[in-house]
Amino acid sequence: MTFADYPSLRGRVVFVTGGASGIGAAFVEQFHAQGARVAFVDRQADAGEVLASGLPGSWFAPCDVTDGDALRTAILAAADALGPITVLVNNVADDTRSKAAETSAEAWRAGLAVNLDPVFAAATAVQPMMRHAGGGSIINVSSINALWGPAEMPAYVAAKGAINALTKSLAREWGPDRIRVNALSPGWVVTPRQLELWLTPEAEADWARQVALKDRIQPEDIARAALFLAADDSRMMTGQNLVVDAGRT
Repeated sequence: MTFADYPSLRGRVVFVTGGASGIGAAFVEQFHAQGARVAFVDRQADAGEVLASGLPGSWFAPCDVTDGDALRTAILAAADALGPITVLVNNVADDTRSKAAETSAEAWRAGLAVNLDPVFAAATAVQPMMRHAGGGSIINVSSINALWGPAEMPAYVAAKGAINALTKSLAREWGPDRIRVNALSPGWVVTPRQLELWLTPEAEADWARQVALKDRIQPEDIARAALFLAADDSRMMTGQNLVVDAGRT
């Protein structure tokens, strides 16, 4: 297959949370391949360093995104190194399973702390520099789980639903400054984590019965959708939720 090239992304500064592995690494690699200047953070320091070492000009810092001050500090440091951030990909997430009745107050709060809070912290950190630059694109990675609400993922599903609502609110508030805010909702993406924990032959067969397109969704499929949302090609899209799920929903 031949995929699109986006000239408007060349030289643009992109910041990705949770960029060291899985879908996050695909975001980092795909934006770098477009000629963007890419910064990313992740708590997996070794994996982040390895990825950054293979992408000349990229910037990486280890960061626990549940620490809002640390995340904001990393964003400012990335901007100092590469220039004002005009594309933000709020990717970081943790889809750990647990039954609602067995989810403690601490586990509930921890789920929101990693899946929801960094979205707001990062967005508000980049908003001033995007406004000063004349605009920007914020891409909040949600999930189709927010649309159909599977069992045994209460904090994750609640956080992703909140991300969809927050996306609408920020899009309206920041639209006058030409800051576009969109959500991106993947379906079941085949990552090493999914293969290790949940993607059994039986689960995949059940998934195949629910989708229109039978090919596996790869991390690059999600990243290419983000390229479009970040590029000038989507300049009149904001407050939207772009679903990439092989026709499951």
